[in-house]
Amino acid sequence: MHADEIIIFVALGVLVTGIGFVASRWQRADLDLLEEWGLAGRRFGTVVTWFLLGGDLYTAYTFVAVPALVFGSGALGLFALPYTIIVYPLVYVVMPKLWQIARDRGHVTAADYVKDRFDSRGLALLIAITGIVATMPYIALQILGIAVVIQVLGINIEAALLIAFLALAIFTYASGLRAPALIALVKDAMIWITVIVAIIVIPSKLGGFPAIFAKVPAAKLNLPPSLFAGYSTLAFGSALALFLYPHAITGTFASKSQHVIKRNSAFLPAYSFLLGLIALFGYMAIAAGIKPLAPYGANSAVPQLIQFAFPTWFAGFALAAIAIGALVPASVMSIAAANLFCRNIWTEYVRPAASPREEAQVSKIVSLLVKVGAVGFILIPGLTQYAITLQLAGGVWILQTLPAVFLALYVRWLDRWAVGLGWLAGMATGTYWLLATHFSSSLYSFPVGGVAGTKLYIGLVAFAVNLIVVVVLSAAATLVRGREPEAERSAA
Repeated sequence: MHADEIIIFVALGVLVTGIGFVASRWQRADLDLLEEWGLAGRRFGTVVTWFLLGGDLYTAYTFVAVPALVFGSGALGLFALPYTIIVYPLVYVVMPKLWQIARDRGHVTAADYVKDRFDSRGLALLIAITGIVATMPYIALQILGIAVVIQVLGINIEAALLIAFLALAIFTYASGLRAPALIALVKDAMIWITVIVAIIVIPSKLGGFPAIFAKVPAAKLNLPPSLFAGYSTLAFGSALALFLYPHAITGTFASKSQHVIKRNSAFLPAYSFLLGLIALFGYMAIAAGIKPLAPYGANSAVPQLIQFAFPTWFAGFALAAIAIGALVPASVMSIAAANLFCRNIWTEYVRPAASPREEAQVSKIVSLLVKVGAVGFILIPGLTQYAITLQLAGGVWILQTLPAVFLALYVRWLDRWAVGLGWLAGMATGTYWLLATHFSSSLYSFPVGGVAGTKLYIGLVAFAVNLIVVVVLSAAATLVRGREPEAERSAA
């Protein structure tokens, strides 16, 4: 155990937990209404939205797993950099329009929009289930980030995780989306301080960047030609998928205007710069001779690197930043999944006459249950690695909702049956290829241009299948509908 680190870690944890409870009094409103509990009344301005989306999208998985992938696999892990650059022009174009429709029509979830757009409860149900399924392992990975830090600190993992879960569950239940938004202000400041200090101190301890790169095997510094296509499709497909996740949509819907969203799409790339610095920690860990700890393997590289490089007081601060960095997205993700269940399953199929207060209460309870399920991924022996690989499937699956959510904003002639069948084709092919890799990778070898063995991102290929089905069947349905009046006139 590292007593000094633990004291600082616990003190900061208590501080942010207190902030989470205080958040219920921030921008006072009736938190027994879903609009207020789940979307904070759609009143967040540019600064709060910037911190919320930054804390929501750049998760513990980013701060732990991206450098871990660089540590274990080398340059492939750097795909996260172009991916987070590509995504924001897409956000600038798409999300303001989706926000405006949601604001005008009272939509809380993407599935609400799909139901309204296609006049189809069934299609909305598919989108809601996909969002929940894709989010669950993502929440588990936030808790995994906390578990890795706890292990490095030398604390009993089960007891510490239980305490962290209770704190997260209670302040989310009490304060809704306001809690992660307010905590994000503290969390992001801590992350920026940690990264800026680390990028100066760690290289100085290791002899500078030339010495660091000299100790990294050449195979990990350079991307092999066989992975060029895989790297590119993984970056592009991940960019298309990111803002389809329920937590990203929830954070966006909480904004108070289209201008806030546009400004944030211009400002959020600052986090991509931060991510680039964090990715270098993987190479620094190699140069420092860090040895992965069981059972979390390479995911422990960055916490161990922090302990190697810093005095105990700052190590406690930095490790707390990583753990708190997991609380914000875990809270938003659980709220987003709960909103999907409440709006598109409970009130549609179980209690159609549910009052607004009942909706909020159901969402609060489901947000607790979602966290319990996520903790189960971590506590069940042998499933830690399974939770990590399952997150790869989340990206493959959520991408199949793009035609129903984003494409439908611009293409009016899409047919609901075509979109549903396209979703089915994309989910079936994507899941099949994931099974073929035993959920160990999101890349699969496809014969491209007559060349066998070209690795491509499964999610993007499955989405191409999905899109072909949607376009062809929607075009056919449009032609059939266009001929119906002529046929009727001929019959008359």
